[in-house]
Amino acid sequence: MQFFSVVSSPVLLLQLCISTLHHMFASIFSAVRYWRTTSPVSPVDRKVDQRKVQNATTPTSVNYHFTRKCNYKCGFCFHTAKTSFVLPLEEAKRGLKLLKESGMEKINFSGGEPFLPDKGEFLGKLVQYCKQDLQLPSVSIVSNGSMIKETWFQKYGADLDILAISCDSFDEATNQLIGRAQGKKSHVDNLLKIKNWCLQYKVAFKINSVINTFNVDEDLTENILQLNPVRWKVFQCLLIDGENAGESALREAERFVISEQQFQEFLDRHSSVSCLVPESNEKMRNSYLILDEYMRFLDCREGRKDPSKSILDVGVKEAICFSGFDEKMFLKRGGKYVWSKADMKLEW
Repeated sequence: MQFFSVVSSPVLLLQLCISTLHHMFASIFSAVRYWRTTSPVSPVDRKVDQRKVQNATTPTSVNYHFTRKCNYKCGFCFHTAKTSFVLPLEEAKRGLKLLKESGMEKINFSGGEPFLPDKGEFLGKLVQYCKQDLQLPSVSIVSNGSMIKETWFQKYGADLDILAISCDSFDEATNQLIGRAQGKKSHVDNLLKIKNWCLQYKVAFKINSVINTFNVDEDLTENILQLNPVRWKVFQCLLIDGENAGESALREAERFVISEQQFQEFLDRHSSVSCLVPESNEKMRNSYLILDEYMRFLDCREGRKDPSKSILDVGVKEAICFSGFDEKMFLKRGGKYVWSKADMKLEW
C-alpha cells in the first residue's frame, strides 16, 4: 500500500528514479576505480616483428620477482613495493611451465622478500614444482633471510640448489643505516644461522652485497672467507627511475650511489676472495631476464623498468622480444656457471 502511494506520485517516482541511477553510477565508478588501482599498467603497444619472435632469445636463466612486498627498507632497493599483487599459484606454475618449454634451465625467485607470501609456503611450492615437475637443473632464491625457518628447509630444502642471502655489511650499525634490518634483530647472526642450515640440508650458500656509500670503505674479506659461500655476488648500487629514483619512486637512492672508481677500489681490496663475482652497473642493467609479479619481462635499458606484455597472455617468445636482454653481456658477466648443486661436488 505504501509502495503504491509512492509510485502514484510523479514527484516521488522521479526522486526514486534519480536515487536509483545515482547508486548505479556510484557502483560503476567504484568498480572502475578498483580495476584501475589493482590492474597492471598496460605497456606501450608495440608491433611485433614475427621474424624477431621466431628467433627470440632462449630464456636460459630467469629471475622471477613474484612479490614486491618486503619487511626491510633498504634505501637503494630497485624493485620496490609498488603493488601487493601476487599471482595465484596455478597461474604462476603455468607461466613457469611456459618458460621451461621455451628453454629455461635456471629459475631464481626474488622479491621484495620471497618468503613473505604465506610465510614461505607459496615459494616452497614453486621451488618444489620447478625441481620435481619441471625438473629444472637449477632452482635458486634471493632473500634477506629474516623470514626463513628451519622447518622450511626440512620441507623444501632438497629441491633448492642455491640460497642467496643479501648482506652488505657485517657491522650492525651499517645495516641499520642502509635499512637492511628489522627492528633490533641481528642481520649478521641470522646470516650465520642460515649458513649452517644450508650446510645441514645440502643447499649451496651464496651471498649478495650491494656496494654503496655506507659500506664502500669496508673490508669484508675475513667474514666472507669464514662463511665460504659458493659465490659472493657484488653489485654496484644502481638507480632505476620510478623505483629508487625520480618523482614516482618509493626510495631515494641517490645518496647511496658510488662512482665506478670507488667500486673498482672496493673490488681491488677484495681481489684475494676467489668466490667474488663483481657486477658493475653496465653489466647488470641489460644482462638479466627479469619477470615482474604479472610475469612481464622488464626492459631496463633506458634506466627504468618498461614492461612487456605478460607471458601468460602472449607467450614467452613474443614477450621476451621487449626484455632488452643482452645475451652477450649475460655470458660476459658469468651468468652461465655451474648452478646445479648436483654438479658442484660440494663437501657437505
